[in-house]
Amino acid sequence: MKRWNPPIALYLFLVFVSGAAVGALGHRLYSPPSARSGAPRVSPEEWRHQYLNEMQTRVNLSAEQMQKVNALMDETKGRFDDSREKHHQALSQIRDEQRAKMRALMTPEQLPKWEQLVAERDARSKNQNKK
Repeated sequence: MKRWNPPIALYLFLVFVSGAAVGALGHRLYSPPSARSGAPRVSPEEWRHQYLNEMQTRVNLSAEQMQKVNALMDETKGRFDDSREKHHQALSQIRDEQRAKMRALMTPEQLPKWEQLVAERDARSKNQNKK
């Protein structure tokens, strides 16, 4: 009759549990969180309103200080918008230069197919940016 050996069963159980723990940790570590997880995204106007309310209630700003904070936020928003516009213009210029060089590489037979591919990619990109 065979004898039951508890230490062997215990070692097998520990190996199984440690494998499950390593697998769970690996999954959590290498699975990035989704971009839409958490609270719903608020509009810039709603965010500004919430921020100003919090500044007024938690920091106890005076009416004059609130006006200055509003003016400062308007100025900063304008600077961000200008910077963003310059950035988009620079990217557009680089993209247009790259496309001109690509056109020069294409044969007459390839050019219409490439133009169609570019148009499809631009439409897809435009649809993704609207979301």
